[in-house]
Amino acid sequence: MRALSIGKIGENLVNEDAAIAKDSFIAVSDGAGGGGVFADLWSRYLVEHLPDEPIGDFPAFDKWIDSIWEPFYNECEEKAKAEGGMLLNKFYDEGSFATLVAVWKNGQWISYGDSVAFCYDKKTGELQHSFGQIADFNNPPYLVNCKDSLNEQGFKSGRFNVHPDSMIFAASDALAHYILLMYELANKVKYLEELQEALNAQTKNSNYIKSAMHLRKIDFSKDVILKLENCKYQNLLTSHIERLRRLGFIAHDDYSLAIL
Repeated sequence: MRALSIGKIGENLVNEDAAIAKDSFIAVSDGAGGGGVFADLWSRYLVEHLPDEPIGDFPAFDKWIDSIWEPFYNECEEKAKAEGGMLLNKFYDEGSFATLVAVWKNGQWISYGDSVAFCYDKKTGELQHSFGQIADFNNPPYLVNCKDSLNEQGFKSGRFNVHPDSMIFAASDALAHYILLMYELANKVKYLEELQEALNAQTKNSNYIKSAMHLRKIDFSKDVILKLENCKYQNLLTSHIERLRRLGFIAHDDYSLAIL
């Protein structure tokens, strides 16, 4: 059980991701700095205020957000007032944005945005996940806002089929894209059409797919899962990500990984 989160490698910027691992659940939140302010504080606040019991559906998720947003808003409003000017106006106009994914120990999961929950069966090699198709990473993610109403279309929930050999984990979008990409390439016959659709989109994600497609063979368990398991500390995750970036397999971003 561990939660690791690192900022953009080589840049002295605030890490806007947050990850948590507890006995009862794991969660990852990706603060969206492209809009609003205090994204790093909001992502951390979300994962730290998740309940120990699973959130089952959208009304329960909406109720939970409604029960926690106000103290965060009030505290950040004071911070924004102290800064004044454009920061204060931006906070009032836009608030704070972040994705959220959480998995409880019974396999029940929720997601809002493009952070992803996974369940890997080491015996069968099957990977279950909370996302749609790999091309969906090209779409703007739904984001939880600290002041605005949620959109029910952005909410997903489900329950993984958990076995004794299962590994439950979660990742923010760049790392999740890499994991899903490698799984689909390792099972290329099954996912060829899906991969081709993502390639045809001709986005920056298409470049990572092109680079990875040059690999002759992928042992998903050995090359992906085992290496993630071996990232027991932040420096090991950083080294692993640096290697993946040199190979052209992963986007430049903040990276979070939580393992239950």
